[in-house]
Amino acid sequence: MTEPKAPKIEFPCDYVIKVIGDSAPDFIDVVTAIVEKHSPGIDKADMTVNDSRNGRFCSVRVKIVATGEPQLKALFEELKATGRVHMVL
Repeated sequence: MTEPKAPKIEFPCDYVIKVIGDSAPDFIDVVTAIVEKHSPGIDKADMTVNDSRNGRFCSVRVKIVATGEPQLKALFEELKATGRVHMVL
C-alpha cells in the first residue's frame, strides 16, 4: 500500500506560518525582519503574537504570500538558523 501524497499547493497563495521560540524583547522584531526579507509587504494586521502561560516562550503567527517551495524553504531555514527558533509550523 502506498502512502497518500500530500496535496500540492498552488502558488502564489496566502500561507500562514507559526514561529515558536524563547520569549525575548526583540524576538518579534527578529522574526518580522526575516519574514519581511522573504515575503516583502507583510501586513502587521495579519500577525498574531502569543506568550506561553509561564511567559517562557513566544509564538508569532503571520500570513504571507507564498510564491513557491524555494521561498518557503529559505524562510524556514533562516528562521531556524537564528538559534532562537524552536519550531516553524
